[in-house]
This record gives sequence, structure tokens and C-alpha cells, in this order.
Amino acid sequence: MRAVIDTNVLIAGILWRGPSHALLEHVRAGTVSLVSSPALLAELADVIERAKFDAILTRTNTSRERSLAEVRRLAEVIEPPPLPQPVCRDSDDDEVLALAIAAKVELIVSGDNDLLSLRGFQGIPILAPADAVGLVGATGKT
Repeated sequence: MRAVIDTNVLIAGILWRGPSHALLEHVRAGTVSLVSSPALLAELADVIERAKFDAILTRTNTSRERSLAEVRRLAEVIEPPPLPQPVCRDSDDDEVLALAIAAKVELIVSGDNDLLSLRGFQGIPILAPADAVGLVGATGKT
């Protein structure tokens, strides 16, 4: 199953246990194919540098550089064209939608309420991490 996984879900999957981590484990196992873009990878690099994550990174012996390198290695990177017109009030969310369309993914995973409130975009479901893990487990698709 090809999926765009929003930055907030990737951060949670890298730093904490729970549904986001389980989803990242599906990516590592090849059950989910992660699709990203240069803009989303840059956003991930920017967000993970925030000082508020220092303690958890130290406590879990997780390196920012190693985590970013792993995501870059796991992801298929596509440069999507912009949407013809804005859909979300946050242009970062439009980047997620544009990528999903360009990459022809089957799923968008986000913890962002603006995206989740759409429930789907052009036939692509938008799910929270727990729901996405349930879907991946139920379908058994590779």
C-alpha cells in the first residue's frame, strides 16, 4: 500500500511508541510504501531540530541525523506539481494533497485536524495513524 505520511505522524513514529510507530514499522517491513517530497522532507528536518525534542531524543538514544537518513532511505521522493487551487488554509497541507495525487497513493495518514476533517481527497482516504494501522493490518496489502 502506497501512502503519504504527514510530518507530524513521522515525528511521532520516530520518537514515541504507539500507532505512528506501528505505521513506521509497516514502512520498515515493506507493508507500506512511504512516498514523500523534497518539501515534506525539509519540513521533517526542520521540525525534528526543535529543542522541545532534545530530551526524548537523548532518552531514547535516537539521533536526528540517523532518523532523517532512515526516512530518506525508506521514502520514494516525488516532486509534485502544485494543486490547481488551494484546498486547505495551510499550504503545507496542500503539499500533502498534491503529493498524494501525483504519486497515486492509496492512503494519506495525518494527525492534522485540517486534513483529517476532509476525510478524503479525490478518492484517497485521509486517516489518523490508528485507523491507518488498522486498515493496513486488515488488508494485508504489500
